[in-house]
Amino acid sequence: MNKLTGPRIGFHAPIKGGLHQSLIIAKETGCDAVQLFSRNPRGWMPKPLTKEAVALFRKTRKQTKLAPVLIHTNYLINLAAADETILLKSIASFREEVERAILLGVDYLVLHPGSARGSCEADAIEICALSLQLACKGLKLGHLRILLENTAGQGECIGHRFEHLRAIMDACPKLPLGACIDTAHSFTAGYDFREPDGLETMIEIIRRTLGLKNVRAVHFNDSRAPFNSRVDRHWHIGEGHIGLEALRRFAQHPKLAHAAFILETPYDDPRADLKNLERLRSFVEE
Repeated sequence: MNKLTGPRIGFHAPIKGGLHQSLIIAKETGCDAVQLFSRNPRGWMPKPLTKEAVALFRKTRKQTKLAPVLIHTNYLINLAAADETILLKSIASFREEVERAILLGVDYLVLHPGSARGSCEADAIEICALSLQLACKGLKLGHLRILLENTAGQGECIGHRFEHLRAIMDACPKLPLGACIDTAHSFTAGYDFREPDGLETMIEIIRRTLGLKNVRAVHFNDSRAPFNSRVDRHWHIGEGHIGLEALRRFAQHPKLAHAAFILETPYDDPRADLKNLERLRSFVEE
């Protein structure tokens, strides 16, 4: 597969030194695309974006020509929460994430659907859809698209079946929603794509439920957790339970070539990102 027909690739870049630095780092490592946080991912209260920071980010984006650019929402948001206090804080926090994404002019905002803890799965899916609509009410999203990410199902998280994401999308017909498929999450949620037949089965399920054109991004990770364990543990490409050959086939699948492939492998060694990036690049350029 040559680079002209293969997916655009990138990784989740650090924002130390300013949001624009993530774009510079991605460009310097040969990426086409990039994902970042727009704020501290583990806190409710973000620092406001200054006009200067927004202008510098947009200027750097033009200079680097990276596309697409994705923001991943903070980890505290749970739009499916049964607890009213958590739910209200999550709706407010997600709205703030959307507003920041609009200001920065990014393409996609990636969201985990949330946890059903304290309620049943069906109720959690309904609450998530209602929360999405409430959070976005009155906002002009422009070209921004919100991507629902499938989950491993850990901690009663919804989204571990592609049907869950479809149900949320169907319940929000006026919102620009799409999907982000995480390879590690899919594997530990019970989709076994280690062999060619299994990959084709999974692709067909995605086509039937989400629609392949709605899959705008792939989080490309190996898994430190075993198959169907419902445990979320990303790992370095080719060193986990999915394995090199299965991930190569996944990266080269023609029905996913339109999506951006973003690495979210552990940042335990500065050299690891380069190694993982080179492996992904070797797959799509074969």
